[in-house]
Amino acid sequence: MRLVRIREARPLDGYRVQLTLTDGRVVERDLEPMLVGPVFEEIRNDEVQFKEMRVEGGTLVWPTGADLCPDVLIWGGLPPADAASDAA
Repeated sequence: MRLVRIREARPLDGYRVQLTLTDGRVVERDLEPMLVGPVFEEIRNDEVQFKEMRVEGGTLVWPTGADLCPDVLIWGGLPPADAASDAA
């Protein structure tokens, strides 16, 4: 069984992002509510830095060292119990 992870990411307007997942699905997420705390301060205050995201290890990372949990990005929390078997 393989976990579903992020394969590609494309920044959209504001703090929205389009994610292409390893199972082929494409989803859009608003990341603004997730950009909380000092590690995200530069990204939150500078849209240019926000758009410097890249995919590494199946999740989003930024040159500032910030990253987000892939499960939260993909599922909005932990994946459903049957998600791993669906992605196999």
